[in-house]
Amino acid sequence: MSNKIPVGVLGATGIVGQRFIQMLEHHPWFEAVWLAASDRSEGKPYGEAARWRLKTAIPKNVGSMVVSPARPEGAPKTIFAALDSGIARELEPRFAEAGCAVVSNSSALRMVKDVPLVIPEVNPDHVKLIECQSYRRNSGGFVVTNPNCSAIGLVMALKPLDENFGLETVMAVTMQAVSGAGYPGVASLDILGNVIPFIANEEEKMEEEAQKLLGKLNGSGVIPAPFKMSAHCNRVAVEDGHTESVSVKLKKKANVDDILAAWASFRGLPQQKRLPTAPEVPVRYIEAKDRPQPRFDVDFGYGMTTTVGRLRPCNVLDWKFTVLSHNTIRGAAGAALLNAELLREQGYLG
Repeated sequence: MSNKIPVGVLGATGIVGQRFIQMLEHHPWFEAVWLAASDRSEGKPYGEAARWRLKTAIPKNVGSMVVSPARPEGAPKTIFAALDSGIARELEPRFAEAGCAVVSNSSALRMVKDVPLVIPEVNPDHVKLIECQSYRRNSGGFVVTNPNCSAIGLVMALKPLDENFGLETVMAVTMQAVSGAGYPGVASLDILGNVIPFIANEEEKMEEEAQKLLGKLNGSGVIPAPFKMSAHCNRVAVEDGHTESVSVKLKKKANVDDILAAWASFRGLPQQKRLPTAPEVPVRYIEAKDRPQPRFDVDFGYGMTTTVGRLRPCNVLDWKFTVLSHNTIRGAAGAALLNAELLREQGYLG
């Protein structure tokens, strides 16, 4: 008998669902025992239902697992959700109402007042919003979300700057990998040799989520951080890794050494508690003048580290730099898994 916490994956056949399964295979605290997906996958062995797109093999015990209906009946009490937002808006509350802890990667409920939007290194205290949810009062269930895949790398790099110098204005231009669009994602004839300067709702998500993440907990809600934020989002022909060109205006003067020291010394609760999925170095700076690059840097910290480079003065704001993060690991499944570890550490799971 395993003493691990049994967990389920909603949306298990998609790219993010596959990442959940991959990252859970050897996890010391959690064990995938239940998988659910769309009606067309229901009742099939997972290895048959999923078009596996990752570089590692499907775990043997998972490949033969039968895909269950996407209903809370028979599901374990801890659920990782990797659903499209429209479906998530219906299903996630249903599981929470049934007493499940729903750790979601979906955008559907991120901006709901009493739903925590969490990066454990950035705002672990926001988890307390769970206690304001009607699900929690009625059944013990709750929903916790992680940010958009483009917002999370950005906010990891911004948090040390905000703590040390304050943020006044942030501008970010993203070059986002095709895996962020799921599978089959963007048609090859649309993306090869091309840049698509539009991703539906992405700019709005980045702007709103960054301000909620860096905002202050206030009773039953969050007061958004007051800095101005502007995002331009583009899809590029890269497999994994979102790259962002960022410019910031700070409230307090800072020189190069000050900023590099802020990034280098940044650690959060996951590092203090040595949570299993937490990277030892949450934000690293790389000196090479042409880095970070997805091909070489996206897997640092097993895909959980945000890599920063090219820090230099900005003639319009104060400073500009480049940020890279792994969109399906740190920006999706890994982010939710780290949230679940935080929840367990704080006594909400188990």
